[in-house]
Amino acid sequence: MNKDKAMFSYTMDSNDMEEENRLLRETVSQLKNEVDRFKSPALLIGELISLHDQQAVVKLPNGNSFYVDISNDLKGVSSGDSVLLEQKNLTVIDKVEMSKKFNVEQFVIMDDPNVPWAEIGGLDKQIEEIKEVIELPLNKPELFKKVGIHPPKGILLHGPPGTGKTLLAKAVASSTKSTFIEIVGSELVQKFIGEGAKLVKEIFQIARERAPSIIFIDELDSLAAKRIDVGTSGEREVQRTFMQLLAELDGFKPLDNVKIIGCTNRLDILDPAIVRPGRLDRLIEVDNPGEEGLKEIFKIHTKNMTIDKKLDVDKLVKSMKNFSGAEIKAVCTEAGYFAIRKGKTKVESEDLIAAVKKIKNEDTDMLNYLIYG
Repeated sequence: MNKDKAMFSYTMDSNDMEEENRLLRETVSQLKNEVDRFKSPALLIGELISLHDQQAVVKLPNGNSFYVDISNDLKGVSSGDSVLLEQKNLTVIDKVEMSKKFNVEQFVIMDDPNVPWAEIGGLDKQIEEIKEVIELPLNKPELFKKVGIHPPKGILLHGPPGTGKTLLAKAVASSTKSTFIEIVGSELVQKFIGEGAKLVKEIFQIARERAPSIIFIDELDSLAAKRIDVGTSGEREVQRTFMQLLAELDGFKPLDNVKIIGCTNRLDILDPAIVRPGRLDRLIEVDNPGEEGLKEIFKIHTKNMTIDKKLDVDKLVKSMKNFSGAEIKAVCTEAGYFAIRKGKTKVESEDLIAAVKKIKNEDTDMLNYLIYG
């Protein structure tokens, strides 16, 4: 009896051990496969341009094209397909399903801004020009048809940073109830190597679908600088993206409900092709405001602030000579902070003087002298 129990126990232990060994072998095998998978080189993604029996011309994302072999096991590929390429000799291994379209809304800022013209000070001349070129054709296209002229397709705002170029673009989008599509030229080039031209095409397409719309291209100089001898793949990509932008500008009619506003701080380095007649041919300079403009901007930014009535605004404005609109706004914000730090609910002259000092990086005593004499 005891002998039978011992045999039964031995058999149970043996079975348990065999089961455990089997599980361990499976685990080891899985881990080896996982390690081998991690060690295997990544495959490149390219576009199949043309087929030639068991060879093909493929294009890599950096723009280079190669004549390569196709794996014997791969069937059913055709021109235009996205394919996986072995890294060493670029043999076409497999076909991969990839979307041919971007989700454009992920890559651009789309907005319906609410910026009234009254929120912009010191730029009366620029506002008048923008109204003529952008607002009037969008709101009253029939006037241009009756007269028989074509308005410009777009404008170029140029000038120092912080002078209100973006604000002007948002204000005209607001006044025309247009969709505001903002693109940053430098990001377009840096983020989408190999895909910049395709993205530009789709941005214009979505602008047409959501018309009336305004495409605002910030830092245009990073995309449309004067062309030089193309060397690196990055430079070639910039050129391809720029050429697509020119093609899109040429491809729609002046009275389409899509307008282009370019923006740059470096007009001197722009390629003449972008500002020739028929493209962004209306140049509007947005410079730092004069004394009256400074006063207007200061009043706009302080209209909701509680300010000491003894303040001599004229003298304070003189101390902010050559300030941009953005710097004036910064002065008002900093003055509010100085008041809050002192536990006050009213912004006094000394707070504004300290704020100008901080922005201008000058001596407070000198500013006191300029304002109070």
